[in-house]
Amino acid sequence: MHYYVIVPAHNEEGFLADTLNSILRQSLQPKRVVVVNDNSTDNTESIIDQFVSLSPIFEKLNTISSTEHMPGSKVVNAFNKGLQLLDEDYDFIVKLDADVILPDNYFEKVVYIFRGQPKVGIAGGFVYEQTEDGQWKLNHPMDKNHVRGAFKAYTKKCYKAIGGLRNAMGWDTVDELLAQYHGHEIYTDDVLKVKHLRPTGNAYNQKAKLLQGKAMYTMRYGILITVIASLKMAVKQRKPQAFTDNMYGYLEARKEKKEFLVTKSEGDFIRKLRWRNIKRKLI
Repeated sequence: MHYYVIVPAHNEEGFLADTLNSILRQSLQPKRVVVVNDNSTDNTESIIDQFVSLSPIFEKLNTISSTEHMPGSKVVNAFNKGLQLLDEDYDFIVKLDADVILPDNYFEKVVYIFRGQPKVGIAGGFVYEQTEDGQWKLNHPMDKNHVRGAFKAYTKKCYKAIGGLRNAMGWDTVDELLAQYHGHEIYTDDVLKVKHLRPTGNAYNQKAKLLQGKAMYTMRYGILITVIASLKMAVKQRKPQAFTDNMYGYLEARKEKKEFLVTKSEGDFIRKLRWRNIKRKLI
């Protein structure tokens, strides 16, 4: 199977080389890797240049955007710009963050998943982050069948079916919901332990705290599912303020009549799916 990788990078001089080296070490190499230098003001571009000269699989794309590190729109916009450089000759495509280290057999295993289970449309591993004592610990506060946005692999069929990535907060949830709407499955492999070099959310702008609730509104969750999901998030993250922020963001989005990310029929499916998962966990 052939695959392409797109790596959005904004001021990643401290981590990018480790990420690109982990791509070079893959037992199954990608056909092309587009590294999008997204308005960086540090040495990110020079690091990209080193890898472009090192291997023909790497390509650089410089782009200008906001300097704010906001979740959702910024990274997806950079991804979409990188996507424009690629053709359709691939079996799956990968959105990869610039601050992760992949196991050497990561994409070989992803191929094994896609080939062995044709219904799977999105696959990936799990995030591990380093503790103060140097241990790499699992950090996956979401459901076990959720693939983190830092390393999403989509089959071409699935990616086309969901209409690409939404450039908004919640993109890495709505993609999986829409994948299931179109009959695709999500697969996570706990053998694939991805090292995340920067703790989740540390680089995000403070204005981002309300975006999760807004995303729940735009995904047509409805108020009750938003309450349940926000309570669960607050408990798992041990941050009571997360519940308040989510609800404020949701109600603000509803007041402003924000544009929905999904159609009415997709929203109906999403709510039914969410309720089914909630009931399953309660039984």
